[in-house]
Amino acid sequence: MQPAGSRKFPRWLFGLLILILLIAAGLYWRSMHAPAQLQAGPPAGGPPEGGRPHGGRPGGGGNPMRPGFGPNTGPTPVRVAPATVGDFPVYFKALGTVTATNTISVRSRVAGELVKVAFQEGQMVKAGDLLAVIDPRPYEIALQQAQGTLAQDQAQLKNAQMDQQRYKELFAQDSIAKQTLDTAVALVGQYQGTLLTDQANVNNAKLNLEFTQIRAPISGRVGLRQLDVGNLVAANDTTALAVITQVQPISVIFTLPETTLDPVLARVRSGATLPVEAWDRGDRAQQASGVLHSIDNQIDTTTGTLKFKAYFDNKDLALFPNQFVNVHLLSDTLKDVVLAPSAAVQFGTNGTFVYAMDGDNKVRIRPLKIGASDGNVTVIEEGLAKGDRVVLEGTDRLRDGSTVEVVNDPAQVPTTPGQHLKGEDAAGKQAGTGHRSKAGV
Repeated sequence: MQPAGSRKFPRWLFGLLILILLIAAGLYWRSMHAPAQLQAGPPAGGPPEGGRPHGGRPGGGGNPMRPGFGPNTGPTPVRVAPATVGDFPVYFKALGTVTATNTISVRSRVAGELVKVAFQEGQMVKAGDLLAVIDPRPYEIALQQAQGTLAQDQAQLKNAQMDQQRYKELFAQDSIAKQTLDTAVALVGQYQGTLLTDQANVNNAKLNLEFTQIRAPISGRVGLRQLDVGNLVAANDTTALAVITQVQPISVIFTLPETTLDPVLARVRSGATLPVEAWDRGDRAQQASGVLHSIDNQIDTTTGTLKFKAYFDNKDLALFPNQFVNVHLLSDTLKDVVLAPSAAVQFGTNGTFVYAMDGDNKVRIRPLKIGASDGNVTVIEEGLAKGDRVVLEGTDRLRDGSTVEVVNDPAQVPTTPGQHLKGEDAAGKQAGTGHRSKAGV
């Protein structure tokens, strides 16, 4: 038996060591000979495989530059539009809620059976129109009873008055005592008071009988019916027969932030009538035109806004109570200001600017001071004059002094991703198409 220290080295491990040494030697030899092959150059007869010219960068030779900025690049196709001079309406925009001018819950003022409903659900009614009828027979009987009591007391009063006249004559002849005459006078006064009470009872019975015919207190639209014929109705019941909303005229309540109140309040204090437009929820179609009617007396401290109310004729019934609308309040109209398309306005690290045409085939960066905008047109306070042409499309390929070609067809302007340059050429491009700040709101 061999000792533990004298065991033979395994043959398979020895063979694995030799294989590893051979692979390492091959890799070393290959790495030593690769530079020599590169220095030898490609074989005669053309460029190496892949079409790359020797001595250049993959994909072409020369000194490639970013697209649109190379010295050999032709003029950039662009679309332009001129700056104009005109009037610019300044609108404040807000979300408003349509509110009925008046809302009335119609209830019966007398108790009884509902025997007739005289309106259609959703119908437009005028003040005084018949809406429903309560069974009038009990109230007709009550009126007859009151009238009978009145007639009875009238007869008694007449008899007392004749007795009083006779007693006066007898007293003048000293035929009766003074007490008898005084009693006759008091009885006449008693019957006169009774007649006043009887007449009041008659009037009350007539009023209750009139209340059996329920009429519209205001003009407006009737809502859905709440009770059907045959129901017993209590006086001033909690369940209304119907609800009438006055929708002509109709009001819209909206709010404006306190930071934008100064120009609006200045116009209101001057006595000017401010037009208000109501647009649909998508702000695509105008639904009604009206005027600003009133202003709340305090600012809401939780939201920092002030409430406004506008009135609309609503002749075509386009507005419904509790409807949400977009409100456009015309605060002022700027006269004879320079206007430029909002799509031409660019925003860079050095401020707002446009690419303006310098001659027929070059553009220059023109710094701007802008005013109000409606998303399509922007007021230019400084930087442009009437007739200056500004670039609308193709600005992604431009820098100060670029050569351009003016085209009319938008399809001729290539679509390119925005290029963010340094300094004056920088532009967080194409922010102008999303720039909507009607008077800063």
